[in-house]
Amino acid sequence: MSAHVGRAFAVHWSEVERWSPGSFRQMDWMWPREIIRPLSAALRRRFEVVDRAEHPLDSLTFGSLHFTGELSQRDMSSTLEFKGKLCFAHANDVVYSKIDARNGAIGIVPESMPRVVFSSEYPIYEVDTAVALPEYVKLLFRMASFRERINSLISGASGRKRVEPSTLESIEVPVPPLATQRAIVAHWQATQEKNAAALKAADEHEADIRWEFLEKLGLSGHVQTATKRAFALKWTEIERWGVDSLRKAVEAIDPAKGRYSAVALGSILGLVQYGTSEKANTEGSGTPVLRMNNVHEGVLRLHPLKHIQLPAKEQEHLLLKEGDILFNRTNSKELVGKCGVFHEQGDYVYASYLIRVRTKPEIADPDFIAFIINGPIGRQQIDSMSRQIIGQANVNSQELRSLRIPLPPLPIQKQLVAEVTTARTRIAAERAAAAKLAAETAREVEAMILGQLPAPAFH
Repeated sequence: MSAHVGRAFAVHWSEVERWSPGSFRQMDWMWPREIIRPLSAALRRRFEVVDRAEHPLDSLTFGSLHFTGELSQRDMSSTLEFKGKLCFAHANDVVYSKIDARNGAIGIVPESMPRVVFSSEYPIYEVDTAVALPEYVKLLFRMASFRERINSLISGASGRKRVEPSTLESIEVPVPPLATQRAIVAHWQATQEKNAAALKAADEHEADIRWEFLEKLGLSGHVQTATKRAFALKWTEIERWGVDSLRKAVEAIDPAKGRYSAVALGSILGLVQYGTSEKANTEGSGTPVLRMNNVHEGVLRLHPLKHIQLPAKEQEHLLLKEGDILFNRTNSKELVGKCGVFHEQGDYVYASYLIRVRTKPEIADPDFIAFIINGPIGRQQIDSMSRQIIGQANVNSQELRSLRIPLPPLPIQKQLVAEVTTARTRIAAERAAAAKLAAETAREVEAMILGQLPAPAFH
């Protein structure tokens, strides 16, 4: 058992392996000493070098390791050549990044990726399943205390610090009996399934809100199913030449076929304006500036924030007002055109990748308009008009003005917004409860691995 050390502590010279105060600290395992073993007891280094003559570059599946510890397939379609040694990793192997292990880039290859390749910067290990479960090892890696231990052992120049294989292998961890490991993993998985079900239910409730919204506009009966391989369009229905855009024109909801007439967005706007292209800073100097990553799922988030120094006249010109709608005019295809309504206190400006519009208050409620545009009616129109340029999609102010919006009388708009707001508050509570459960489970599992909580009985 290792006792927690305070801010001041003593270490014998014989116990010093490297000159770093952090490296003297040990994790607080509350297990019998025989349970604590170096990672090398459960991991075997895998050196399965790729024969480039036998395996051409385009036949290989490259792995990408994220700071969350999850792995995905890396897109190498634009890479004609890859210099350096490549090694195979198999499902349930441990892979980590020498440079980014301290940021969480250490994980297990999923079953969905039976064989992937990594460069020599990513050491690969096979888990000895007679000693440890891959799922248990994965949970071990996600522990905050394990990350802290890795950070205490890194070496190299600032910004390029590496965790060498010998260092990782020497880290002592609890390796309890397999039955105990299974119990900890089962507890984690049961909670994850419950959490996934809660989030799925929240997503379904969100979809129900959009469907009911369309229903009240008289448009739910005009939602069309996917078209067959052959379909026909009139020339008057074609805005651009392309199979995808033509198919979307067939499948689209016509905003004019509902209970209320449709108008061009531009006809109900009192202001359309681009943001500033001045460089922002992270020192908190000046006025906070909203950027495209602050528009998230139809809501304006005030984190992370940068600031900007502007002349007083320009700042006054760009200050956001209550009810202003900010559109994401440049982003990935699925995010371009997303918008959020400004309802914050204080002074904020916005960056050039956003377009600010202000509705005429006597005609249109900004939250109603934003919900329309973020929903299927707006999405289908933005997808058909956005242009792809070097991996980014773009929509300009003129195209935004042309969006067709079904427009009920203002009192009905406000009533619909109130209903949506109430329903979304309930959904937000469901998602918050799921996030709380996930955080509590993470703390419980870490305490079980540390030996501070008993593992549940395994059935």
